[in-house]
Parts: sequence; structure tokens; C-alpha cells
Amino acid sequence: MRILTYSEAINEALREEMTRDPSVFILGEDVGVMGGVFGVTAGLIQQFGEARVLDTPISETGIIGAALGAAMMGMRPVAEIMFGDFLGCAGDQLINQVAKARYMSGGKARVPLTIRVTTGAPGAAAAQHSQSPEAWFMNVPGLKIVTPATPADAKGLLKSAIRGEDPVLFFEHKMLYAAKGEVPEGDYVIPFGQANVQRQGQQVTIIAIGGMLQHALAAADELAADGISCEVIDPRTLVPLDVPTLVASVRKTGRVIIAHEAHKRSGPGAEIAALLAEHALDYLDAPIKRVAAKNVPLPYAPTLEQFVLPDKDDIVAAVKEVL
Repeated sequence: MRILTYSEAINEALREEMTRDPSVFILGEDVGVMGGVFGVTAGLIQQFGEARVLDTPISETGIIGAALGAAMMGMRPVAEIMFGDFLGCAGDQLINQVAKARYMSGGKARVPLTIRVTTGAPGAAAAQHSQSPEAWFMNVPGLKIVTPATPADAKGLLKSAIRGEDPVLFFEHKMLYAAKGEVPEGDYVIPFGQANVQRQGQQVTIIAIGGMLQHALAAADELAADGISCEVIDPRTLVPLDVPTLVASVRKTGRVIIAHEAHKRSGPGAEIAALLAEHALDYLDAPIKRVAAKNVPLPYAPTLEQFVLPDKDDIVAAVKEVL
């Protein structure tokens, strides 16, 4: 095992997959010479050249449209959308073309397309650069949605995305890029649809998505000091979702908190809560509770932003409420 940052793990996955498979290439705004606005693609253009690391115009529609065409013609593009807030600019390409091409061609058109997208609030970036849009696309059949929360998962899940035959939205939380963690040596992949039980517990299940995992683990530590045992689960992928693991945990604990940074209304937690109501209602000893951002645009002022975004203290309070 080595210690890498989340950003370094993603860079390593890209480098290894581009070395392994010449059909893999990268395109997006400032991914080449600049190495990405967050530095994730640093050094790749020097190693693989401008033909495989393409700086594009500022056009999300153009990026996704070009990547879709390349994927359908046998390439394995990794497109970067610098800020997830602007996925809406490429909405038609994503919703009506990328997600549906394989189905509408009767399986003849494969779409091995990975779309790397930043998500979450980086701190005082205001309403147009701080959103968590994962749930926008959970309603669209044909798209897989990945939310890695650790460096090891970021690398293994990205490799699975690139090697797959279907389009993947790969959400990277901006505040995780500098986070460090153990990453296995050598080549490995993590299958989609397998949640990770990060901490075993007996009294409350905390399902934490993406950037909320670290808050959930910190909350579990604090609650343990008060004699409260929490199980913390990272779904890792929202589509497909590992429902059996979530249900098994709720069956054991009888209580569940769902934590995500997206807005509470119709966020990822709403779908997870509905599934647990369908499959685990008889096991619940308290109502399902969601911890999420308040239903307002993300403020620019740091104090207001902190008020709107969920954190460790919100999870602690929610756990005590369901107990």
C-alpha cells in the first residue's frame, strides 16, 4: 500500500489506462497544457501528446457530443466537465443521446464513455460552481453514476468505468482532491454496485455519499465516545445501487441516516429512502432521516455557506434524534 491523494489516484488511473489501451483518450477544458483546473490531468499531455489529451473550447455540448461520437466509433474517451453545475448545458447530449444510443440501436452501438465531473462546494464559489448534481441524472436510464469518496475507490472505480461498455458519470468532490489514503499497488478494479461498509456498528446506519463520508466517520467517532454504535456505509455507486447491503445493515440497526451534500429535496437520499421503505420497512424502529444541504442556492458568503451545507454536527444531531 502507498499513500496517495485522491487527485494523484485519479491521475494514476488515467495514466495506467492510457498506457494499457491506446483507444483511451482525454478531452475537456484545460485538461492538457494546464493539467486541469484542479491539477488532476497534470503531466499527461507530456507523456501521451496532444492527440490523446485534447484541450477543447468552452462548450459542454461540444465536449460530450464529440466524446459520444468517438465512443460509438470504437474509442474510449474520458471527457472532463470542469464543474458539474454546467452538465445542464449538455443536457440533450447526455439525456437523449449518450444515455439512449445503445438501447435505441438494439445494442449495436456501444458507448464506452466516461465523463469525469467535479461536484460539491469548494468553499465560497457561489451558487453556480458549488452544486451537487448527481440526482439530476439518477432519473435517466442508461447512465451509471459513481461517487468515489477515497483515493483507493477513485482509482479502482475509474478503471472500471473506462473499461466498461456503458456511459458513466464519475463525480469527484472538489474538497477530496487533497485527501490522502492508502491505495493498493498494481492494477485493480472495483466493480460497480458494491457498497463499502467503512465502519461496523449496531445502533444506527449512516449511509454517506461522496464528500459526506469523512463527516460521517468523524460523527461516528464522536458518538462512540457517548456509547452510541454507528455503522457507516459508502454506497460508492448510486446507479447501480447496492440495495442488499443497505437493507442488511438497516435490518441489524433498525435506524438509518442518509447524508449527502446535494440539496435535500429530491436528492440521492430521497431515492435511497424510498428503496429502504420498500425493502426494509419492517426493520425500522424510527423514521428514515436525511442530512443534506438546505433547499436554497449555495451562498457565496462563507458563514452562510456553512449554514446551508451539512456537516459532522448535523449527522450527530440526526443520530441522536432517531435514537
